[in-house]
Amino acid sequence: MFKKVDQVLAALGNIRAMERLHVDTYTENLIENIPGDLIAESSDGQLFVGVQELNGYYFLETTFLSKVGIKTYKGGSLSFTGGKNTFEIKSDTQEIKSEYSNVSYRYMTDVSFEVTKNELKRIVQGDFKQVQFSFKKKSLTFHKKI
Repeated sequence: MFKKVDQVLAALGNIRAMERLHVDTYTENLIENIPGDLIAESSDGQLFVGVQELNGYYFLETTFLSKVGIKTYKGGSLSFTGGKNTFEIKSDTQEIKSEYSNVSYRYMTDVSFEVTKNELKRIVQGDFKQVQFSFKKKSLTFHKKI
């Protein structure tokens, strides 16, 4: 019944009704085709990573798929715990903003981190049990995918 009311209101030019009826196929296509490998997941969401090398510098390109929208201008940090040693990397991206899909009701967030060869080797070998992304005063926790 509410959908019919929204359709009538949208036809009359109501912006909020148009937004509720809009199907975001662009963001949903991005979510279905996330580049990289799934390395960790939890009830908070999933963590996909890929590696990019530019002029001898290595970047960990991460994509967070979660129920939580992230918006910050101060970046964040990614902590890998449970291995031989805990290590933390700071985001190279300072302005972080999530894209929302109203089809699957999830947020997709891309963040880039500069990493050393040593840190990259530990991530590839799976020398961690838990990954935590901290931003502002919040955090998302993911467990290593087996």
